[in-house]
Amino acid sequence: MTIATSGKLTFDRFLEEYPDDQGRYELVDGEIVEMRAIRWHDDIADFLIRKFDRQVERSHLKYRVTGRLVLATTSADGQQQGRRPDVSVVSLSTWESNRFAYAALDEPIQLVVEVVSTNWEDDYIDKLDEYQRLGIVEYWIVDYLAIGSRSYLGRPKVPTIFVYHLDETGVYRSTAFKGDDRIISPTFPDLELTLNQILEA
Repeated sequence: MTIATSGKLTFDRFLEEYPDDQGRYELVDGEIVEMRAIRWHDDIADFLIRKFDRQVERSHLKYRVTGRLVLATTSADGQQQGRRPDVSVVSLSTWESNRFAYAALDEPIQLVVEVVSTNWEDDYIDKLDEYQRLGIVEYWIVDYLAIGSRSYLGRPKVPTIFVYHLDETGVYRSTAFKGDDRIISPTFPDLELTLNQILEA
C-alpha cells in the first residue's frame, strides 16, 4: 500500500515523514510503501534475528543484529531508495558511531536478509542490485514459499535460500541451499543452520 505524500521524496524527507506507527515502510521510487507480511514471514525473520544474536554472543563477534534498520540505497536509474531489511547485521563500530542517530544508514553493512513476499521481484532483482551497488558484503534471500520464478528456483519449485556474497570485484556470487543443506555464511562461518530448521520457526 502506498502512502500519499506531496511529491516524490528524497531519502531524508522519507525519514522525516516516516509514519509514526508499528508498520514497516520503504521508500520506493519517491513514494512511501507499506511492507505488509504474513505471520510466518515475521516468524522467520524473528527466528533469524535470535539465531544470529546467539551466534554473535557465542563467537564473540562485534556485530549488532536488528530488524529495525533503514538503508539508503540507489536504484539503477539513480533514484534514492529507502530499504528496511527483515534482518540486518551491522558492525558494532558502525552502529555505535552515532547512537543518537535514528536507525538509518547510508553505508555498507555486513549482512542483510530479505524474507520473500508476494512481490518477489523486489528481493530477487531490485534489492539485489541496490545492495550490491551499496557494497553490502552478504545478502540472503529466503524464499520459504518458493514463489520466485523457475529461472531462479528450477523445476519443481521448492523453498530455497540464496546466499550472495561480494567477490573481489564487488560483484555478488550466489549459492543456493535447500532442505537439510547446511547454510554456509561468510559472516557466520560457525553457523549450524538449515532451511528446514528455518521453516519450522
